[in-house]
Amino acid sequence: MNQADSERFNHFYQEQQKTLKLQGLSKSTINSYSRALRRVYSHFGCCPDILTPSQLQDYFMALVESHSWSTVKADRLGLQHFWKFVLKKNWQWVDIVKPPQVKTIPDILTPSEINRLISATRKLRYRVFLLTTYSMGLRLGEALALQVGDIDSERRLVHIRRGKGHKARLVPLPDLALIGMRELWKRHRHPYLLFPNPTGSIETIRKATSHMDRGGVQQAMKTVVAECGIKKVSIHSLRHSFATHLLEQGLSLRHIQAILGHANPNTTARYAHITSVTEKDSMLVINNLMNSFRVDFRKV
Repeated sequence: MNQADSERFNHFYQEQQKTLKLQGLSKSTINSYSRALRRVYSHFGCCPDILTPSQLQDYFMALVESHSWSTVKADRLGLQHFWKFVLKKNWQWVDIVKPPQVKTIPDILTPSEINRLISATRKLRYRVFLLTTYSMGLRLGEALALQVGDIDSERRLVHIRRGKGHKARLVPLPDLALIGMRELWKRHRHPYLLFPNPTGSIETIRKATSHMDRGGVQQAMKTVVAECGIKKVSIHSLRHSFATHLLEQGLSLRHIQAILGHANPNTTARYAHITSVTEKDSMLVINNLMNSFRVDFRKV
C-alpha cells in the first residue's frame, strides 16, 4: 500500500465518519460501520471503492467462515452506507449477502441467582451497578451514563436520557436501588456522575470526566458469574431476567415495554411465553420483587 492509497483511504474514512455523525447515529453504530470499512481495507490492502462484486462476494464468504452472522450483517450495513452516502454509487451489490434472521432465546436467571450474584460481587461500585442495571432493566450503556441529576428520589423515577436510538424515558426507581446509589455516592461524592471512573485517589475520582470502563464492568460480571457457578451470562442477561421476572409478578407487557424502552411491542412480546399477565402497578411490582433481596452496602 503506497502513501497515495493510504491518504485516499483516510479521506474516505473521514467522510464516512462525517456522514455517520451528521445522520445522528449512535456511537456504537458509528464504531460498527467504521470498523467494517477498516476491516475490508485491511483484507484487500486497497480502497474499497475499486472492489468488484466478485471480490466482495469472496470477502463475505471468508467473513462468514471467521465471524458471527451479526458481524457479517454489521459489515454489510457499514459498506452499504459507505457506497450510498460517501461514494454516492449504486449499492445493489449488497444483495450478494443476506444474513439469516436468527431468533435466539435469551438466557434468564432466577431472582435467587440474581440476588446471589449481586451479593457475591466484592467491590461496592460493581455491586451497586449490577443491582441498578437489573432493578431498572437498563442496558449497559444506559446504566454507565446515569448522572446524579437523572435521579428523582421524591417521585422514585430515573430519567434515562441516553437510551437506544437517542430515545429518553422514565423508569421506576426501586427503594433498594436508591439505597445502594446513595451508599456508593457517599463514598465518591462526584458532582454529577453516579459511576465515575474509579482510577486514582478519592480527589481524582471526584474530578473524573468519564464513567466506569465498560470492559471493567463486564469483567467484574464475568468473574462473579464464574465464582457463583452460574451458567454463562452477560450483563444484558440482567435486563432479560428483569423483564421475565416482572411478567412472573404479573406486570403487563405494555408496562414492561415502557420500562425497557422497546420501540416495537413485538420485542417485549418474546417474554410472554413465561406466564400469563395481569395489570398491576409498576412500582408495587418492582419493589415486591426487590424486597426479597439482601444486599450489604457496608462492604467497600
